[in-house]
Amino acid sequence: MKVLVATEKPFAAEAVNGIKEVIDAAGHTLVLLEKGTKEDLIKAVADVEGLIVRSDIVDKEVLDAAKQLKVVVRAGAGYDNIDLAEATAKGVCVMNTPGQNSNAVAELVFGMAIMMIRNSYNGKAGTELKEKSLGIHAYGQVGRNVARIAKGFDMTVTALDPFVKDEAMIAEGVTPMHSVEELYSNNQFVSLHIPATPQTKQSVNKELICKLPKNGVLINTARKEVIDEAGLVEALEARPDIRYVADVKPDNADELIAKFGDRVFFTPKKMGAQTAEANIKAGIAAAEQVVAHLRDGWNRFQVNK
Repeated sequence: MKVLVATEKPFAAEAVNGIKEVIDAAGHTLVLLEKGTKEDLIKAVADVEGLIVRSDIVDKEVLDAAKQLKVVVRAGAGYDNIDLAEATAKGVCVMNTPGQNSNAVAELVFGMAIMMIRNSYNGKAGTELKEKSLGIHAYGQVGRNVARIAKGFDMTVTALDPFVKDEAMIAEGVTPMHSVEELYSNNQFVSLHIPATPQTKQSVNKELICKLPKNGVLINTARKEVIDEAGLVEALEARPDIRYVADVKPDNADELIAKFGDRVFFTPKKMGAQTAEANIKAGIAAAEQVVAHLRDGWNRFQVNK
């Protein structure tokens, strides 16, 4: 069987070698497509049974071309780049690799937080993270790592996640919150980790952002779609003390930078998982999951059930 690794943002060489070892050991053939166009992807998927991607778009057009495809694994946590409904209709299992990138994303949260409160290192006095309050909006794998690191900074940590029991948070030294209003009102720093779903898209709006305490910092390493971009502009205009930093460049980035200067910052491309360690772990995990599914239908991390 053929397994295609199609990555517009290529894996590190060590990750590719690890993926090849897993695929070869299972008796399959690895096909590698790096920095290809969508047309290249459509051609390459024609005769493969397994597909591994990162942020590459796997839509109806790609799935229509993949006549033999049985499984797609997104090497990472998010999977909104894959048309789940179309994959389900075609009987294709879609999985992600939860947890493999979590520490890398969590560390970036604090890199960006420190940059903002140190005024982008412009020589002026800033503030410290110690004894400040941090709210974690979604307490999944990344959120848990954020909480772990925050405690090392001696921060007070709270979190909101309706899918996680209060007892589990409390056991990890985190105070549970039960509404978004409560989370934002009680934390100088809020770190976003919610997925982009019909319920969450544009849910972080002006009203919510303006609930942040004085000198609040909103950190987004999740998805740009969860932010109401027009509302963000209004919030930053209404509250000159609030700052916004994101690993997901918004559509109105130029407008925000022009209006608010160093009160906002955006990475040029999504960088949360861009560490050598995360790159290797996610790639190899994806390969192992593809092999397991092709062998016996293993689907523990299936996201289109």
